[in-house]
Amino acid sequence: MKNVRNLTEGAILLAALTVFLLITIYIPPLSVISVFILPLPFIMFSAKNNLKYIAVFFIAAIIISFISSSLQGLGLMALFGTAGVVMGYITQKTKSRSAVLIGGTLTFIIGLIIFYAVLVTVMNINFIHELNTMLEQSMKQSQAMLQALGKEDQVKLLQEQKANLIKNIKALAPGYLITVAIVYAFITQWICFPIAKRFGIPAPSWGKFRNLMLPKSLLWYYLAALGGYLLFHPQEGTYLYLVIVNARFILEWFIFLQGLACLFYIFYQRSFGKGFAIFIVILSFIIPIVHYIIMILGITDLGFDFRKRFAKKE
Repeated sequence: MKNVRNLTEGAILLAALTVFLLITIYIPPLSVISVFILPLPFIMFSAKNNLKYIAVFFIAAIIISFISSSLQGLGLMALFGTAGVVMGYITQKTKSRSAVLIGGTLTFIIGLIIFYAVLVTVMNINFIHELNTMLEQSMKQSQAMLQALGKEDQVKLLQEQKANLIKNIKALAPGYLITVAIVYAFITQWICFPIAKRFGIPAPSWGKFRNLMLPKSLLWYYLAALGGYLLFHPQEGTYLYLVIVNARFILEWFIFLQGLACLFYIFYQRSFGKGFAIFIVILSFIIPIVHYIIMILGITDLGFDFRKRFAKKE
């Protein structure tokens, strides 16, 4: 009886998976959302079954994806399906949302690295090279416009800005990769877990964002990365430089996230509307000084538990 139920659930989830996959490939406007729903069938199946059934389900999904959409579907299913399996199985075993986030992030990082390696070696597609080419074309158009306007002095400045931009993209590529993986794993949980709960999957909950408190050790890691950069002055392009720069980049985003959580907590305790908090968040991505102020707030909260000063006394 259990086998029949598993087969029925698996068939329904595979059908839903095929629909999500076809939408992702053939309807680009909807793929912005569907790409985060692709792991949902894997999460739901893996959260309720053992490894044997999960392996069968995954193989069936790979076969169906190849039949329905060839190599493109196969690549997408291998990447997002593996992440979904890991997230679902960790949900079954630990019920820890943080563990699910870490497992999904690591799986997605590995998948992206493999995916990029295949594109470069097999299909001869290099995103960094393509981006460099696009920037070159854009800069040439901008230079021609400046020369036509008689602003020759700004052409050299534009060339320097382009060189710095390309240098930063190459140096921070690992940091961008990890950031994308974390954001994808987080948004996937945020979208998929409430849906899974409606179908009886015991998915854990995050709680309120304002109560988020990251490990205090992150502050020490950040200070170590910052101190290492100031102390050793690593030469650009060296392994030490790449490690320190990317560590700072990732840790700064975590500290910024902590600052946002602290800001939302303060606004909640002082009965400010959510709209004002969201407005500050938008400003932080537009005005650099606001971004740095929120980072300082995050550092203060991690180091001194700043939000306790605003807690309402019973």
